[in-house]
Amino acid sequence: MKRSINICTKALLAMLLVAWGGSVSAGQWANPDLLLDAKAVKANIDKPDWVVVDCRSLKAYAKGHIPGAISLGDRCKKALRDATSRVFRDPGKYEKLLGTVGIGNNTHVVFYGGDLGTLLDATVGFWIMEYLGHDKVHVLNGGVDAWRKAGYRLDNKLVKKEPTTFKANVVASRYGETDEVLKIASGEAKEQLVDSRTKKEFIGKDIRAIRGGHVPNVTVNVSHIDTLKQEKNAKTGKMQPVAYLDPDAAEKAFGSLDKSKRTLAYCQTGTRSTMTYLQLRALGFKDVANWDESWRVYGSQLTYPVAGEQWFNFASLNKKVKNLEKKIANMEKAAGKK
Repeated sequence: MKRSINICTKALLAMLLVAWGGSVSAGQWANPDLLLDAKAVKANIDKPDWVVVDCRSLKAYAKGHIPGAISLGDRCKKALRDATSRVFRDPGKYEKLLGTVGIGNNTHVVFYGGDLGTLLDATVGFWIMEYLGHDKVHVLNGGVDAWRKAGYRLDNKLVKKEPTTFKANVVASRYGETDEVLKIASGEAKEQLVDSRTKKEFIGKDIRAIRGGHVPNVTVNVSHIDTLKQEKNAKTGKMQPVAYLDPDAAEKAFGSLDKSKRTLAYCQTGTRSTMTYLQLRALGFKDVANWDESWRVYGSQLTYPVAGEQWFNFASLNKKVKNLEKKIANMEKAAGKK
């Protein structure tokens, strides 16, 4: 009898979800306001306390952007970081930049990108704003593609907002420090550490620093690509990742972790891991940080402990460079004879 009641209850819930336009299997974010859909952006973009930021290149912005959106003059990860892809540790630089483009402390800021690459520009912007203590920051899930699929047009008019004042209130805990990661590596600290790189990077087959491998005591290795929504390619018929953060995929990847425990994410340059940071925040993790220095710095420090350690093969690289030089010289010689 109990079993029959349970089955009926589940069936009723399923019918209600369908009636409400929901999905029985679709996951939900614990903090859904961090990821907005196109309809929500459309409804708020003209409000004076909302600024939408196109995180793509200025060239892409000029060709067509969401009407009312501004550009920072470059891709967000370049405009908001220094030449080594690091965050400016001087909050004053952000206060000047953000105030100049019309972002104040009471402004809702929405970042968006286009393809998979510029999705990361949007998540870089999201993390930096949260690091600066801004509590009104969002990402347009699906970016330009989601906007156009919703039936909305693009515009090519340059948009400028009135300058205002922005004051940073840095939340230091959202910036992962290498010293903290070293304590995790030694076993002294028990924080959760998420490696957002590919499996090949993790095991040391793809080496992008002096050494390959990973930080000892990593809790989980999940490539950022594996946490994205999958859609069928119209031309090939194959499933492929798209620039859309999927709660089901995120829950599958990180559901085994303790949401109440401090969790740090890292990758090669601290860029891909900003997407992991956003996903963890959206899933309801209480204490999340992005390790900005990540493997580029860690893997190049010879005294830091490395699991699965592999060394960069400089001899092989030199050989490839010499072969390339010979090919160029032969091509130049052949061109000179013509």
